[in-house]
Amino acid sequence: MNRRFVIGIALTALCGSSTLAYARPPTVMNSPGYDRRLQESRSQLGSSPTVAEPAPAPVAKPKQVKKKRSN
Repeated sequence: MNRRFVIGIALTALCGSSTLAYARPPTVMNSPGYDRRLQESRSQLGSSPTVAEPAPAPVAKPKQVKKKRSN
Protein backbone atom coordinates (compact mmCIF):
# COMPACT_ATOMS: atom_id res chain seq x y z
CA MET A 1 0.00 0.00 0.00
CA ASN A 2 2.75 2.43 0.97
CA ARG A 3 4.71 1.66 -2.18
CA ARG A 4 1.70 2.39 -4.40
CA PHE A 5 1.15 5.67 -2.60
CA VAL A 6 4.75 6.75 -3.22
CA ILE A 7 4.54 5.75 -6.90
CA GLY A 8 1.30 7.72 -7.25
CA ILE A 9 2.82 10.82 -5.68
CA ALA A 10 5.88 10.51 -7.93
CA LEU A 11 3.73 10.21 -11.07
CA THR A 12 1.60 13.16 -10.01
CA ALA A 13 4.69 15.29 -9.43
CA LEU A 14 6.14 14.26 -12.79
CA CYS A 15 2.97 15.10 -14.69
CA GLY A 16 2.55 18.37 -12.80
CA SER A 17 6.08 19.53 -13.50
CA SER A 18 5.84 18.71 -17.21
CA THR A 19 2.70 20.83 -17.65
CA LEU A 20 4.27 23.83 -15.93
CA ALA A 21 7.10 23.92 -18.47
CA TYR A 22 4.75 25.23 -21.17
CA ALA A 23 3.20 27.97 -19.04
CA ARG A 24 4.07 31.58 -19.77
CA PRO A 25 2.99 34.78 -18.08
CA PRO A 26 0.08 36.73 -19.56
CA THR A 27 2.34 39.74 -20.21
CA VAL A 28 4.20 37.89 -22.98
CA MET A 29 2.80 39.09 -26.30
CA ASN A 30 3.93 39.30 -29.89
CA SER A 31 5.26 42.77 -30.62
CA PRO A 32 4.74 43.95 -34.22
CA GLY A 33 7.60 46.46 -33.98
CA TYR A 34 10.04 43.89 -32.68
CA ASP A 35 9.02 41.35 -35.31
CA ARG A 36 9.50 43.94 -38.09
CA ARG A 37 12.97 44.92 -36.86
CA LEU A 38 13.90 41.26 -36.52
CA GLN A 39 12.84 40.53 -40.10
CA GLU A 40 14.78 43.55 -41.37
CA SER A 41 17.96 42.49 -39.59
CA ARG A 42 17.62 38.94 -40.89
CA SER A 43 17.12 40.15 -44.44
CA GLN A 44 20.23 42.34 -44.14
CA LEU A 45 22.23 39.38 -42.88
CA GLY A 46 20.97 37.20 -45.71
CA SER A 47 21.99 39.68 -48.41
CA SER A 48 25.51 40.24 -47.06
CA PRO A 49 28.27 39.27 -49.53
CA THR A 50 30.40 37.43 -46.97
CA VAL A 51 30.93 33.79 -47.85
CA ALA A 52 32.42 31.36 -45.40
CA GLU A 53 34.57 28.59 -46.83
CA PRO A 54 34.32 25.16 -45.26
CA ALA A 55 37.14 24.13 -42.99
CA PRO A 56 39.59 21.60 -44.43
CA ALA A 57 38.97 18.00 -43.41
CA PRO A 58 41.37 16.70 -40.76
CA VAL A 59 43.96 14.23 -41.99
CA ALA A 60 43.76 10.87 -40.22
CA LYS A 61 47.02 9.20 -39.24
CA PRO A 62 47.35 5.48 -40.02
CA LYS A 63 46.92 3.22 -37.03
CA GLN A 64 49.91 1.40 -35.60
CA VAL A 65 49.41 -2.35 -35.83
CA LYS A 66 51.15 -4.62 -33.34
CA LYS A 67 53.18 -7.41 -34.86
CA LYS A 68 52.25 -10.87 -33.72
CA ARG A 69 55.06 -12.90 -32.18
CA SER A 70 55.77 -16.29 -33.62
CA ASN A 71 55.96 -19.14 -31.13
